[in-house]
Amino acid sequence: MFSIIKFAIWMVLFLVAVYFVLNFFGYEVNRNYFSGAKKQCEEKMKECTNNIYHQGVDNAECNFKCIDPKLIIKKK
Repeated sequence: MFSIIKFAIWMVLFLVAVYFVLNFFGYEVNRNYFSGAKKQCEEKMKECTNNIYHQGVDNAECNFKCIDPKLIIKKK
């Protein structure tokens, strides 16, 4: 139990350090990206579901890449 708490504390400290290092080098984390990307991912999933329903499993082509990492961390 103690090791899990210790690991969680180390992860939080690591993420805070990465955030400040990114700021130091002129990058910023786009915290609003995930709220907008969620809607786009849901729409893609609905389209994919419809394609699978109409075309069948063998003929359906779905793109499951909803998140673009280049948009999460961007230059200031």
